[in-house]
Amino acid sequence: MILLNYFYRNFFILLKGLIILSFLGSCGIYKPVDARKVSPSSQERVKKNLEEGKGYSFSKAMKGDGGTTYQFATSNPMWRASLEILDFLPLSNVDYSGGIITTDWYNEGTATDESIKITVRFLTNEIRSDGLKIIVHKKKCSLQQSCSVKKVSSKLQRELQLAILKKALVYAKQTDKKRKKFFQPEIKDWN
Repeated sequence: MILLNYFYRNFFILLKGLIILSFLGSCGIYKPVDARKVSPSSQERVKKNLEEGKGYSFSKAMKGDGGTTYQFATSNPMWRASLEILDFLPLSNVDYSGGIITTDWYNEGTATDESIKITVRFLTNEIRSDGLKIIVHKKKCSLQQSCSVKKVSSKLQRELQLAILKKALVYAKQTDKKRKKFFQPEIKDWN
């Protein structure tokens, strides 16, 4: 009985280990290398990786040019404001590194044969009126399901741009206040 319990426990541990190894092997984490192309010296490999920008060097980080760049959408007030303003619409494409937000077709329910689609393109990360381009498409369908899509210039574009810029300014001010509070040195009264 003790032998069966021991076998039962170890069998499942072995089975879990084999499953994990098979997943790791199929994901491509382990990549065999050709010894003729890769130097056996670790110092040379590190140097080559740093030259290609694949690694992280503490000395480069101290100079200000770190090895890898990361993009976080939450640190960009224009991006955050756009998502906040467009939160009532279903989004079909959101690409921070590409600088584009595209909504899905949206029908408010007032006109059953008309839908709109909004695209916001970010031209710069700065909070400026020319920093984003808003495009509104209108789709009108007939009863025979023949639809026509047109790019329209409407008051909606201007209203969205103004709302996004106002919200972005609020976010930027909040961020500045947090930074000042965090980086403000303590002033001690010596009197």
